[in-house]
Amino acid sequence: MAQGQSLFGIHGTALALRSQRLNLLASNIANAATPNYKARDIDFDRAMALASRGHDADSAAGAAMAYRVPVTPSLDGNTVELSTEQTLFAENAVQYRTTLAFLEGRITTLKRAFKGE
Repeated sequence: MAQGQSLFGIHGTALALRSQRLNLLASNIANAATPNYKARDIDFDRAMALASRGHDADSAAGAAMAYRVPVTPSLDGNTVELSTEQTLFAENAVQYRTTLAFLEGRITTLKRAFKGE
């Protein structure tokens, strides 16, 4: 178990996975007009399950990554559905900030404990 894992539990890994997912969703959005671009996403729950069994964040994200199946196929082969990507990006950003706030609170608590407050 990594040292960060023991101090922050699974939350450090969750933050790393959410960050990777934000980058992937942003890439999907940026390529919305690229012919034959295939949208991808990370199944966060699957990645967390893998991480809880000892996988690091990178390998868990890689194993939980898949191509998105579009509801409405595009004629140019692009599978990005902009509204879906934007919604998922916004949801994931909120979850990222929530996880980050939890970790910041934990760090503040640890700092106070070290200072003897």
